[in-house]
Amino acid sequence: MPAPQVDFYVLSGSDGQARLRFACRLVEKAWLKRHRVRVQLEPGELETFDQLLWTFSDRSFVPHRRAGAPDDQPAPARPPVVIADSADADDADGDVLVNLAAGAPGAFGAWARIAEIVDADAGRRSRGRERFRAYRDAGLEPATHEMRSEP
Repeated sequence: MPAPQVDFYVLSGSDGQARLRFACRLVEKAWLKRHRVRVQLEPGELETFDQLLWTFSDRSFVPHRRAGAPDDQPAPARPPVVIADSADADDADGDVLVNLAAGAPGAFGAWARIAEIVDADAGRRSRGRERFRAYRDAGLEPATHEMRSEP
């Protein structure tokens, strides 16, 4: 499998909710392009993000499920977006990872694309720099996208 494309989206503000809303729009965009997406969250963010996927826009709905939740649907019928706050992988998690967690994913090669969202919060910015270095140390060349205002 080829090396993943890694993109850092750097937000100008430090509002944690804006960071999650931006992630919702990114997930929706990937889903509309028929990607299967895993969103890796920090512990404590799962419930908020789950609710945001239902309410972030009046005109959209992103079908999703929580990792580890019982799913009686056969693999092709499972929702294309998985949200998780633990590192446990699921064989149906997909090809795109949206990482909102403090650390870099353990297996970079499992993903075709990795999206990192970093805001201006000092702690999250510092951890984002650490993840950027981890990707570079692994031989990847992350791209950086400065997001001046929330789209």
